[in-house]
Amino acid sequence: MAHHKDAIKRIRTSQAANQRNRANRSRMRSKVKELKSLVVGGDHAAAAADLPSTVSLLHKLAQKGVIHPRNAARRISRLAKAVNGLKADSAAE
Repeated sequence: MAHHKDAIKRIRTSQAANQRNRANRSRMRSKVKELKSLVVGGDHAAAAADLPSTVSLLHKLAQKGVIHPRNAARRISRLAKAVNGLKADSAAE
């Protein structure tokens, strides 16, 4: 248990940040799952419409340090590739 005032405050702020980061990570996972389900469903228009907001969320979380920037870049790349792959599949049919 912390005894100094600044240590006690640091514990409080760390707990608040932890809750905030956990909520943001959960929101990110839900958003990514939602986009992946659109890709699996084959709905290119809806997936393409949802991609920018998902990319924006990933960039924001990387900027805030919730996830590593390379992790965000990798996720964005894979999601964009999946959505663009739908376009190529629908054009081939």
